Amino acid sequence: MIVSCDLQAQNEELVPQYNPNSVNPIPIYEQLYKVTVWRRVSLREKQNKGLFALNSELSKIIIDGVKSGEINHIYTNDSLTTEMTKEDFLSGMRLYAEDVKEEFIPWDATEQFYEGEIVTYNDVDYMALEDTENQPPDQNPEIWRVEVAEQEEYGVRDVDILNIKEDVIFDKRRARVYNDIQSIELFVNGNVTVETFNKPLGVFAYKELEEYFRRRPDICIWYNQYNSAQNKNLADAFLLRLFHGNIIKYENPDNLLIEQIYPGKRAPLFAADWFEMQLMEKEHNLWSY
Repeated sequence: MIVSCDLQAQNEELVPQYNPNSVNPIPIYEQLYKVTVWRRVSLREKQNKGLFALNSELSKIIIDGVKSGEINHIYTNDSLTTEMTKEDFLSGMRLYAEDVKEEFIPWDATEQFYEGEIVTYNDVDYMALEDTENQPPDQNPEIWRVEVAEQEEYGVRDVDILNIKEDVIFDKRRARVYNDIQSIELFVNGNVTVETFNKPLGVFAYKELEEYFRRRPDICIWYNQYNSAQNKNLADAFLLRLFHGNIIKYENPDNLLIEQIYPGKRAPLFAADWFEMQLMEKEHNLWSY
């Protein structure tokens, strides 16, 4: 009997009792019910305007944090196990791949070139500052200017879609439901992408984002459009659920989206609303447990 108790205690020690990605982790033994859901948040919705104020967009704040090095970890998916580099993330902001380069006519000593024309000479692009003929670009800087093609990027207001992954947990000790956000994924809106679909940029652990929001209260602001005296830190805005997002997926054995389970134009919307109501009903029923 003593040996059995010792083995059980050892097994409990081997099983992690806390989620390392949670801001305020709830121990597994205190969880009466848990389900993971994914929400699609459009920052252009009226209810989400506080997260998308001009020059204080949530997407801008996160991207600037990556560029400054204050946000160090970017992931390829919401399992938060495989990281991508800062360079890979920023390259996703480019309109075109790095290897896509506009080609210009090669410089030829027998040809005449006019002001404003661009030519390629020894793999370098030059723009003619005046009409010229038989003047090698690399030897005549007063006639030819090196043309540096700037890589066009998506604007921060083009990044207006989020996927939020969160655990909905009923804490049996405190007898209430907690929404434990795990990750936030940024998307470029498909209306502006070259591929014409929502382009994923990267996934961020919400725990790290929350620390960043708390550390930079001067810029991480949720704007109250009705009362600026009640502007809040972004971390508090998420804690108070001051955003709206439609459920697009809930955990299921086949790992399918709602639109894959209920195909059609309107069926996924009805199914998402139904599941939202089921979550509310579940909370009500567990109160009487």
